[in-house]
Amino acid sequence: MSELSLDPTHWLPHRPPFLLLDSLLSIEPGVRASGEWTLRGDEWFFPGHFPGRPTTPGVLLLESIAQCGAVAVLADPRYAGRLPLFGGVERARFRRQVLPGDTVRIECEMTKLSARGGKGSGRATVGDQLAAETDLFFILADAP
Repeated sequence: MSELSLDPTHWLPHRPPFLLLDSLLSIEPGVRASGEWTLRGDEWFFPGHFPGRPTTPGVLLLESIAQCGAVAVLADPRYAGRLPLFGGVERARFRRQVLPGDTVRIECEMTKLSARGGKGSGRATVGDQLAAETDLFFILADAP
């Protein structure tokens, strides 16, 4: 098997400011992926969330987990040319604030895949501390 690109823009249509993965660490096509997102402090959301106490919105942590899961799906040749779209979120839990300067490790593992969609489970950690975890559902649309 050829070497897989660890550049998120190779796999995802997302671009700044909504690309929430800086780099990929590993990809197992159709199974799992992991990556990192470093919060520099100049991100668009910090001035308003919250003034004087910048905190990464939890929903963006969920999106970064979903983007990581999308890489795992799109790296599988069976899903080339498809676009994973959110279908639902279950059991989302937020355990730690993610602050400017933090590097978040993002992991997502597929627990079910079919031609129409699937389910994954993911987590975001800072160091050895869990920041967020969730189960995600998605549908597979045809990419434009």
